[in-house]
Amino acid sequence: MTKLIICIPCYNEEATLGLTLSELPRELPGIDEIEWLIVDDGSRDRTVEVAKNCGVHHIVSLPSNQGLAKAFMAGLEAALKAGADIIVHTDADNQYCAADIPKLIQPILIGAAEIVIGERPISEIEHFSPTKKLLQKLGSWSVRIASNTNIPDAPSGFRAFSRDAAIRLNVFSEYTYTLETIIQAGQKGMAITSVPIRTNGYLRPSRLVKSIPIYIQRSIFTIFRIFMTYKPLRFFLILGSIPFSLGFLLGIRWLIFFLGGSERTRIPSLILASILMLMGFQLWILGLVADIMAVNRKLLEEIQLRLRRAELDAGKK
Repeated sequence: MTKLIICIPCYNEEATLGLTLSELPRELPGIDEIEWLIVDDGSRDRTVEVAKNCGVHHIVSLPSNQGLAKAFMAGLEAALKAGADIIVHTDADNQYCAADIPKLIQPILIGAAEIVIGERPISEIEHFSPTKKLLQKLGSWSVRIASNTNIPDAPSGFRAFSRDAAIRLNVFSEYTYTLETIIQAGQKGMAITSVPIRTNGYLRPSRLVKSIPIYIQRSIFTIFRIFMTYKPLRFFLILGSIPFSLGFLLGIRWLIFFLGGSERTRIPSLILASILMLMGFQLWILGLVADIMAVNRKLLEEIQLRLRRAELDAGKK
């Protein structure tokens, strides 16, 4: 028996949720059971009422608006407890074409991937400005570098997870889960791939990207934070190499003048070189300490994973 649960986070979505649900599949090849789940993220309209009228099987209600990342994790946990073998995550604004769900879950069904990301045709989406299209490409490129994966559309919210992948994921960000889960999957060695998908017409503006500068700032912070969490030694080695290299070059410059018999002592340059090299060395030491702490984090994640599996297996019995 293979059970698919389709999760939809909702925040004041009464205007679009009915249309989104009406296009979701009720039967799929290779799937024995399909259920729908919405996460009501503190909606103040008729979102829950619309969901009930449309026959949604599971409704998770958060007491207040906690953001997309928290709603995503709440939906993941609820789907796992409901016995999902595959979890599909989509948006309530009907942005993604539900007819592409079979394509999205196929790599998981055949065992080729644990996580599948829907790749939107970014260049063909009319309501995306040229600036937004460029930023989407740059952001996805940055995530590919940080995660060591090959996902062309990192911000896409149309994705599928195997049960094991969903159990292993943790989201630390309070803003969005999209970039973090890809970087985390890459660093944890999960099999992740993407498939081309279609998008529907534009119904409402994005609630996540309210301001391009703020979105860029938060995305960069997320990328750096997750990379620093999972590759602390490399992160601090790179960071420390910048001041150390500058200080070393200044020191070589001072030595050349000193050996050349210059009358000027150039003591300020020597002091600055020493400070920069010391800063670099301290960052390297910090990287070693962080790397040792990362070993402890991995052990804690392993313990958490075993507890989650035991809890979910007990709930299935």
